[in-house]
Amino acid sequence: MTNVAASLELVCPAGTPAALQAAVEAGADAVYCGFANETNARNFPGLNFSAAEMAAAIRHAHAKGARVLVAINTYPQAGRVQIWREAVDTAAALQADAVILADIGLLAYAADKHPGLRRHLSVQASAANAEAIKFFVREFGVRRVVLPRVLTVEEIETLNRAIDAETEVFVFGGLCVMAEGRCALSSYATGQSPNMNGVCSPACAVRYEQVGDDLVARLGAFAVDSFAAGQPAGYPTLCKGRYRVRGEALYLFEEPTSLSAFAILPRLQAAGVTAVKIEGRQRGKAYIAEVVASFRRAIDALADGGVLPASNLHRLAEGSRQTTGAYHGRWR
Repeated sequence: MTNVAASLELVCPAGTPAALQAAVEAGADAVYCGFANETNARNFPGLNFSAAEMAAAIRHAHAKGARVLVAINTYPQAGRVQIWREAVDTAAALQADAVILADIGLLAYAADKHPGLRRHLSVQASAANAEAIKFFVREFGVRRVVLPRVLTVEEIETLNRAIDAETEVFVFGGLCVMAEGRCALSSYATGQSPNMNGVCSPACAVRYEQVGDDLVARLGAFAVDSFAAGQPAGYPTLCKGRYRVRGEALYLFEEPTSLSAFAILPRLQAAGVTAVKIEGRQRGKAYIAEVVASFRRAIDALADGGVLPASNLHRLAEGSRQTTGAYHGRWR
């Protein structure tokens, strides 16, 4: 049977210690973050935590009644697995509340070496059916599964009836058209991928060129977008670029838009979802504070039997556009 939680758990991003503090102060139940290396899927300059910063962050969060989930969710590379194992060891030593893992070998290591450390399955594992989830629960003691953003609410409800694990779903932030953990676009263009290196469209591969009156944004050898004089130039991400098709410049994969499931929080709760997750470890503390506070008010209203409060989150969406993604069985 689907279990309906008394209150949804609010899981919030933190790419820096300042963002973690902002999330906690705004009402996060849990904060997810990663170490400053390729063991996590947001391995960008200026982001993430040293071991000392992580220790301080965990102390601060615990003092405020919040939990810290450490994302170690990339796939270890051949001959270099020790870096990922050390990240698990450090998270355990610092008394993190859970680790978020994707790799089977790393899950086995965590279960064997740190059986008391709670294990969550990362969205990078792409576990989207009951049989896959049951495997991870049975073999590695996974307690929670972060579901990929390709499922409808009805499919999530069906999953929750079939599995003995908590489910966590994304409700706001960046939206990728690919199934998490299965995208090869960045690797094809730059040699680096979010799955292996923790970076999508890395800055080292980005350059801008003046071509006539236009500014062309390139990623590796690929022209991803072109901007007229005076037009704001966006960051060249392959799946969100504009490409010329039959003489017309089109967003071939995805137009700039953000996921927002704010309005369907009651439906997700009724479907048996345990936790709702905000995307945005690359965002600043002001963004984090506003988004977290909005969802905190909404979740508290639901818990009290009230209606959802008004939200101005569309202001923070890409292109000021929002979508419920696949939750309603259609894109956009």
